[in-house]
Amino acid sequence: MPTIAPYGSWKSPISAEMTARGAVGLGSVQLDGEDVYWVESRPNEGGRCVIMRRSPDGVSREVNPPPHSARTRVHEYGGLCFWVAEGTVYFSNFSDQRVYRILDGGGETPAPITPAADSDLRYADGAIDARRNRLVCVREDHRGGGEPVNAVVALDLDEGGEGEVLVSGSDFYAYPAVSPDGAALAWISWNHPNMPWDETELWTADFLPDGSLGAPTKVAGERGESVFQPEWSPDGVLHFASDRTGWWNLYRLRGGGGDDAEALAPMSAEFGSPMWTLGARTYAFESAERIACEYVENGVWRLALLDTRTLKLAPLDIPYSEMSRGDIRAAAGRIVFEAASASLPNALVSLDPDSGAIAVLRQSRELEIGGGYLSSPESVEFETAGGVTARAFYYPPRNADFIAPEGESPPLLVISHGGPTGAASTAFDPAYQFWTSRGIAVADVNYGGSTGYGTAYRRRLNGKWGIVDVDDCVNAALYLARAGKADGERLMIRGGSAGGYTTLAALAFRDVFRVGASYYGVSDLSALARDTHKFESRYLDSMIGPYPERRDLYESRSPIRHADGLSCPIILFQGMEDKVVPPSQSEMMADALRRKGLPMAYMAFEGEQHGFRKSENIIRALEAELYFYARILGFEPADAIEPVEIEGL
Repeated sequence: MPTIAPYGSWKSPISAEMTARGAVGLGSVQLDGEDVYWVESRPNEGGRCVIMRRSPDGVSREVNPPPHSARTRVHEYGGLCFWVAEGTVYFSNFSDQRVYRILDGGGETPAPITPAADSDLRYADGAIDARRNRLVCVREDHRGGGEPVNAVVALDLDEGGEGEVLVSGSDFYAYPAVSPDGAALAWISWNHPNMPWDETELWTADFLPDGSLGAPTKVAGERGESVFQPEWSPDGVLHFASDRTGWWNLYRLRGGGGDDAEALAPMSAEFGSPMWTLGARTYAFESAERIACEYVENGVWRLALLDTRTLKLAPLDIPYSEMSRGDIRAAAGRIVFEAASASLPNALVSLDPDSGAIAVLRQSRELEIGGGYLSSPESVEFETAGGVTARAFYYPPRNADFIAPEGESPPLLVISHGGPTGAASTAFDPAYQFWTSRGIAVADVNYGGSTGYGTAYRRRLNGKWGIVDVDDCVNAALYLARAGKADGERLMIRGGSAGGYTTLAALAFRDVFRVGASYYGVSDLSALARDTHKFESRYLDSMIGPYPERRDLYESRSPIRHADGLSCPIILFQGMEDKVVPPSQSEMMADALRRKGLPMAYMAFEGEQHGFRKSENIIRALEAELYFYARILGFEPADAIEPVEIEGL
């Protein structure tokens, strides 16, 4: 018989330690013959990224030995950081950003092939050019001072060196793709102030006898069009995703430029995703006649096979509904992809497209939690400002051992995702279950500007960051309170990075939430425009307006400039080596809260960057957040938590 106890006080088997220890991040899937490679990010090893190789006998082995960590800092967010050809692995090492070589798939000391440059030369993305024994990839050069210079370079795999520049002149590059016969190269480029989901161009050029490129031809990418993931089919036909119709759909070239592109299975769904990291893939060729593709429709991801002859799209019956990381590779008779669901942790999965047989190659964590403690997300739609519809995933409290007193509604934690060009995920996340199993409801909001609902929905935030996202988070909370799914007097909001900004803006400009938590959140938009890294240095042009011309908008929407509007307690978390949102952003907000005399806590973590990777810090932050909410809202957690110093309380 369940015990009757107030929401927030339920004893849960899902500890903060469970959310961090033992879990690994999975990504950058690659195939080499019968071997499968991927990268594991390990919180238990201080966030070290390890390349893994799984051979046909089912044995998985580490490729790069400690202390080497496979992670690139191109764009700061990184992405594809290693390449493999016939058992030889090349990878970007995090500490010095040099490219190293390891023979025979691991088992030896890595040897650098790029020069020591104090991390000023960074490499990512691209592919092996087997015909010329070189790596064609994106290079980011920080040696000149000021804004780094990006280019597509060819790196000789025997002689090494800095790399020979093949393509330059644009601000950014991605997806250098060598044709199967080695005769041509395709790539994507874009320029300030665009982000890759705003406007990109797809180019091709033929290789000349000396390995340089001939005159380039733009084959797709008109004004306002976002092109994603150029991919050559095994028979040499260039494919790509484009949002030219308002949805990222698949296309193939029929010979000429973009006007000759043929749509493949056009539909109101997204076959692409925002390119926050380099090398993401949502489709792969199992053969010249069959494409394995991932797409999202109404917030739910699916895997399908696309017949390139009939253009028939056949969704596959699999137990996964979340693939937003965009990590899929294929070869004859095999599809390897990364996926999750609301009840299944993120995993690396191999699927036989003919039999439908599925094998889990690696799971991000062991599922140690019984179903009686797991809350499943409910998709909700609600009216928001302007009479338009916004969306969220609602997780009700669930714990097999407890029920709440009759008539009590649960506290609600509203989550504003990062990006802001991103999306709420339905993937199993023990951090969400950490809250719901204690009797706290969660609403993960896909505010206007989120991806997965078409270009128009994604562009709702243009010019209105700090308005549309805040309205949608506020209206999600109010909608759920009116529906009896949340206590309107115990509404909380939290977010990280851009979601941290939305959190702070909601607390500064609205009087709905009782308490908030910001993880490395933006408090001063002008400072962000001046101080952030190259990739995002003009992001705010579209989200707010050009800087400094529209300094007025930056000032009017910066929470730090409107601290007088803050009326509730806030806890701030910050990594001290964050180059995306510098520590000064949290420190300024902490000082403003102190001056106003509001209850607050500021927790800074040495050695952490943008997003916490060390298990001890992940655990401490989550427990501290619970402790802070409990003190402010007046419930008593069942957990024994190390106290947090709360100033002003």
